Amino acid sequence: MTDTVADLIARSNRLGADPKNTNYAGGNTSAKGTATDPVTGQEVELLWVKGSGGDLGTLTGSGLAVLRLDRVRALTEVYPGLEQEDAMVAAFDYCLHGKGGAAPSIDTAMHGLVDAAHVDHLHPDAGIALATAADGEALTRDIFGDTVVWVPWRRPGFQLGLDIAAIKAAHPDAIGCILGGHGITAWGDTSAESEQRSLHIIDTAAAWIAEHSRPEPFGPPLPGYGALPPDERRARAAALAPTLRSLASHDRAVVGHFTDSDVVLDFLASSEHPRLAALGTSCPDHFLRTKVKPLVLDLPADAPLEEAAARLQELHAAYREDYQAYYDRHATPDSPAIRGADPLVVLVPGVGMFSYGKDKQTARVAGEFYVNAINVMRGAEGLSTYAPIDEAEKFRIEYWALEEAKLQRMPAPKPLATRIALVTGAASGIGKAIATRLAAEGACVVIADLDADKARAAAAELGSTDVAVGLAADVTDEAAVQAAVDACVLAFGGLDLVVNNAGLSLSKSLLDTTVADWDLQHAVMAKGSFLVSRAAAKVLIAQQLGGDVVYISSKNSVFAGPNNIAYSATKADQAHQVRLLAAELGEHGVKVNGINPDGVVRGSGIFAGGWGAKRAAVYGVPESELGAYYAQRTLLKREVLPEHVANAVFVLCSADLSHTTGLHVPVDAGVAAAFLR
Repeated sequence: MTDTVADLIARSNRLGADPKNTNYAGGNTSAKGTATDPVTGQEVELLWVKGSGGDLGTLTGSGLAVLRLDRVRALTEVYPGLEQEDAMVAAFDYCLHGKGGAAPSIDTAMHGLVDAAHVDHLHPDAGIALATAADGEALTRDIFGDTVVWVPWRRPGFQLGLDIAAIKAAHPDAIGCILGGHGITAWGDTSAESEQRSLHIIDTAAAWIAEHSRPEPFGPPLPGYGALPPDERRARAAALAPTLRSLASHDRAVVGHFTDSDVVLDFLASSEHPRLAALGTSCPDHFLRTKVKPLVLDLPADAPLEEAAARLQELHAAYREDYQAYYDRHATPDSPAIRGADPLVVLVPGVGMFSYGKDKQTARVAGEFYVNAINVMRGAEGLSTYAPIDEAEKFRIEYWALEEAKLQRMPAPKPLATRIALVTGAASGIGKAIATRLAAEGACVVIADLDADKARAAAAELGSTDVAVGLAADVTDEAAVQAAVDACVLAFGGLDLVVNNAGLSLSKSLLDTTVADWDLQHAVMAKGSFLVSRAAAKVLIAQQLGGDVVYISSKNSVFAGPNNIAYSATKADQAHQVRLLAAELGEHGVKVNGINPDGVVRGSGIFAGGWGAKRAAVYGVPESELGAYYAQRTLLKREVLPEHVANAVFVLCSADLSHTTGLHVPVDAGVAAAFLR
């Protein structure tokens, strides 16, 4: 890696790591330099620029597009004009050096045509506040004089690159520009100078806004719309979440994210929030992820939940009609088909913001972008009037053929993408294997376990909190179960897949089994499964998206073995719960199935906790050979492992068994005495 590239990556990471400078995956940076052409042995001028879809904060060398600068600049001679501007993106492929690295983005022209060794294009809230102010051009002049130049709104592309190049040539003292409706661009002779100038523009704009903004830029407080106390608003958010996810998933299933940050709550408590929300976002990076505007509940924070849910249904229907009308107003015969009319951001006064996407990261980032939009509106309203680009321009970008092509290049979703799973007893053994398999197949997973630290550690092994979260849950405690389900819907927006796996076992004969033993076994597995299923069913029914409930029962639910009265009886209870709930929840599209494993010794928390030693004593074998003993008594002579149970859970919840409910699947390598009859 050359010093030029190393400096570019370091600068990009510094700029991208600070949210005041740019949003996730927003903006791009570049550097120009020379390298040896391996074909001719001659020095050649190159452009290294962040490629399409990358993120500055995490950029590495592989995320850079590498182009020959002479060929990029030669494109000006063949540029066909605005009507055919999009064709220039494909032309960048003919400018690549070697394999070219990442795919060039639409902003490549801006970096290649501007006569500066280093260029930064960023989306800072303070900069976009000026860019979306009604008198942004005058404000830019007042704040920066001749050092920062105003560029009227133009859609990103080759012409914008030409415009900025011309502006820099005409203003030799300028260090950058404010792009109307969009963001900022800065340049320098060195990487350090470009970075310093970018930060100067951002910090100067932020300081000016802080000093000159009028009080209450969002207007005075709106009575009844202030933030509810933290516990109350999160309880209300959990209660509304299933309804909201149902609405947001009308066209296609989505994952959700909830935030009750002060930024959001303060905005919703203001009198001007309905007007501003209706104006929508402005920066293309914002509305591509948030849609042009959010759905806003127009009721006070303490409105009855039933009234709020009913009103959300009405507002959703109106939102869909409005979005369809927006599409119809601007679509042309060659526009991509409408991508769905559901909102991606829902604002609930006093409670917070729900954002949605194809996965948790996308949903979370959509929420982060709307927070950016709120900050932009605050800055613009504080100095002037918020005036985003008009909806026709928004449509041109939202339904841009280039944007559609980018979407078509996305990899196919995994089988359980958009599904949200809650697995009990999942910090070890069978539960952990199930959680691991579900996450690998694309599900978001909540790992619930008695031990919170172990649950969080198991979740961390699966990835970030965009993939899995761990929490404490005592399934014998009604309040704790409800808290776990609430935490699940707040973490990922809802719930689709429940695995009742929590369990323990006491290997005792009838005469040695105490009432306390009996009660403990039934409290954890029979009562615990009932409590989890009941709390989850409320969410599944409200979502109207169907779902799956899976019970990890046991071959002991049908097989009569010695010294096992409490455990086997409660497993039989669980097995019949499967049949009862399948009959009751089928009308809601919820499938309920069970799995009957044989003894899973390896990796099992139950067996490691003393059960293994007791069962080995019952069968007269060393505990170390118990797994092999179980295997030899099966028809297939194979030991059952946690992963085998996890495989069965995945199959039951996959699309291939969409019409299967009330089934018990043996995962026992063939125990004839446990055949289902």
